[in-house]
Amino acid sequence: MREGVRGAVATPDDDAYDEARKVHNAMIDRRPAAVVTCVNAGDVMAVVDFARENGLDLAVRGGGHSVPGFGTCDGGVVADLSGMRGVRVDPVRQTARAEGGATWGDFNAATHAFGLATTGGIISTTGVGGLTLGGGIGYLARGLGLSCDNLISADVVTADGRLLVVSEEEHDDLFWALRGGGGNFGAVTSLEFRLSPVKDIYGGPMLFELEDAATVLRSFSDYIADAPEALGGFPAFQLAPPLPFIPENRHGDPFVLIVACWAGPLDEGPNALQAFHDFAPVVAEHVGPMPYPALNSAFDALVPPGLQHYWKANFVTDLSDDAIAAHVQHAPRLPAVNSTVHIYPINGACHRVAPEATAFAYRNASFATVIAGMWPDPSANEANIAWVRDYYDATAPHSEEGGYVNFMADDDQDRIRANYKTNYDRLVEVKRTYDADNLFHLNQNIKP
Repeated sequence: MREGVRGAVATPDDDAYDEARKVHNAMIDRRPAAVVTCVNAGDVMAVVDFARENGLDLAVRGGGHSVPGFGTCDGGVVADLSGMRGVRVDPVRQTARAEGGATWGDFNAATHAFGLATTGGIISTTGVGGLTLGGGIGYLARGLGLSCDNLISADVVTADGRLLVVSEEEHDDLFWALRGGGGNFGAVTSLEFRLSPVKDIYGGPMLFELEDAATVLRSFSDYIADAPEALGGFPAFQLAPPLPFIPENRHGDPFVLIVACWAGPLDEGPNALQAFHDFAPVVAEHVGPMPYPALNSAFDALVPPGLQHYWKANFVTDLSDDAIAAHVQHAPRLPAVNSTVHIYPINGACHRVAPEATAFAYRNASFATVIAGMWPDPSANEANIAWVRDYYDATAPHSEEGGYVNFMADDDQDRIRANYKTNYDRLVEVKRTYDADNLFHLNQNIKP
């Protein structure tokens, strides 16, 4: 392997090994046989060949944010794409091509210089590839669609070690599956996106008292159904971090939030967000014009590497009164300032894509919810995992059977079919075509 790649190879005897094997979720402590920091597609092809020929587990790591730790393995080989983070923007065509290890911070820094953006995530250290392959929910989704809806083409190393360029015109079956099907079909070494004019936005977080949580959630659900598509953002539950705009005596208290993002004309921002102020009294806010990348990275400090992570998620077609009651009951028990619950609206442009047009099937869902348990102390794992599970059990009966694959835990493999609904059988056929032996199985796995 060392002779066949340009990038560094770390094995258990190397000084760099312990750092190389780390992933974002500190609950994951695995010891691969080798971690290869790939620097080009040729390196990725070599790693895929090496894993296949030697019968080893293969993990592909982009941003490293996979909560179940799919970016690493015990005894296998890791294709670490963090050495491939370039982003090239074509301002005339309004497109950008990102390498497979680029983060949304990398992407936004490159595109913002031209006043352009596409739908990314909520945390800027998240990998572009992983987020997009699972669908790609973010602030701009109501206006621009999901990240995968803006994907034009991708370079993919398949299980047989070939590099394929996939698009609507080439290998369209694989291109269809990549848009929501996760990492099941190959290692994606670059992604080309359609961009839209978004430079500065008007928005930020607004905090409301917990006693108003039911009113805020019901009002948000009703309002966002027909709100202008330039209005993004989401309601959330959060312990107040020690930030200057929050009264000091309220630091650490639980609140319901709305994190707003108006991507239309800046002078229309205050009026666009007025409806949120009308829901209930605002305790504190940090709202105004800002560069889009500033909002996309605003919560990075709450999600540093090294936390313990356990998440659960569901799609929601209707945010019913019973669902809201379950949120109001369980959210105040947030175990740490890092933990959060987000309820992302995925209507607007997301609904204009047919359920069968991409692998992302839940085009009828109004929201994607995530109960993101994150905390620093491993000794609290049992109690905090129980909080996530109890919360999930209370909301699941009022939600769809499936959820967003990027939010799934490692014990959610039995939900794979539900996550893809009627698209599942077609995904199995694509899997059989490109990965019949299931080399790419460290993911929310679609078994061939």
